[in-house]
Amino acid sequence: MEKALILPRILLLCIFTISVHSEYYSKTQPFSTLQEKTTHLHFYLHDTLSGKSPTAIQIASPNTTKSKDDPAPFGTLFAIDDPLTEGPELTSELIGNARGMYLSSSQDKFLTLAMYVDLGFTTGKFKGSSISVFSRNPITEKHRELAVVGGRGRFRMARGFIEVNTYFLNTTNGDAILEYKVTLVHP
Repeated sequence: MEKALILPRILLLCIFTISVHSEYYSKTQPFSTLQEKTTHLHFYLHDTLSGKSPTAIQIASPNTTKSKDDPAPFGTLFAIDDPLTEGPELTSELIGNARGMYLSSSQDKFLTLAMYVDLGFTTGKFKGSSISVFSRNPITEKHRELAVVGGRGRFRMARGFIEVNTYFLNTTNGDAILEYKVTLVHP
């Protein structure tokens, strides 16, 4: 019975002593790491809360009294399907859409949103690819930065950031045009 336990113990010892930091080995293909590249994109996002066809709608709100001068009190949740265009005019070429949601996440006078948005491209060389954004967005700041946490298609395993500039803001109804300058690192 003692001899029957020796072989499993030796196998177990061999498994635990294999180096975790091994390198890929093949007789037919040499080892190579994924080459990363940097991609820069520039486009505009149109976030429309007013009119007959809004692209952002409120889907939940806090159970508090809403102030008439606060369009998005703490805890308000919006769903979005915003167009992405090459230029700041809504009539410029449509290149995709931003789909997801944002939540009013600040209790002070400086409105901040927590965003989950998928920036999907529907034309051009990035058609079918998207960028995943999950970040804090302090919208009262003219220039700000959002985190890119992933992507799909040509942007699979992407990471990076988006420099956001408020190109236009209607403080009465909340409609905005945002300039996005994206820097991505991806395989």
